[in-house]
Amino acid sequence: MNFGNILRELLEDNDITQKQLADDLNIASTTIGNYIRGLREPDFQILKLFASYFHVTTDYLLNFQSGITKDHGEDELLHLYRTLPEDKKELLLEQGKLLVRLNLKDDVKSSKSTFQGKNNVG
Repeated sequence: MNFGNILRELLEDNDITQKQLADDLNIASTTIGNYIRGLREPDFQILKLFASYFHVTTDYLLNFQSGITKDHGEDELLHLYRTLPEDKKELLLEQGKLLVRLNLKDDVKSSKSTFQGKNNVG
């Protein structure tokens, strides 16, 4: 995914218009449009400005992965987490921990039934 697509996705995810972003960051709206269409690339200062505004890393904006393979869902989850207020972040973490515990219990039950099924054959 290129920078323009990532920027478009961030705008959509946050319900922000190109004009609103341009006004908030004091950048010409035509420049924002050119970034989204892939006609221009931001310099480092503008890239850092976008990262700060959307609470993401510059690596995320550039779709850069430093040898660690992540899926899109992982990036999306991290982005959603970063956009939440602090009290909601804690809630999301607790829900994630609960989901992991439930998944582990399901795995144990599945393993037990598979093991019992093998032992009953014969």
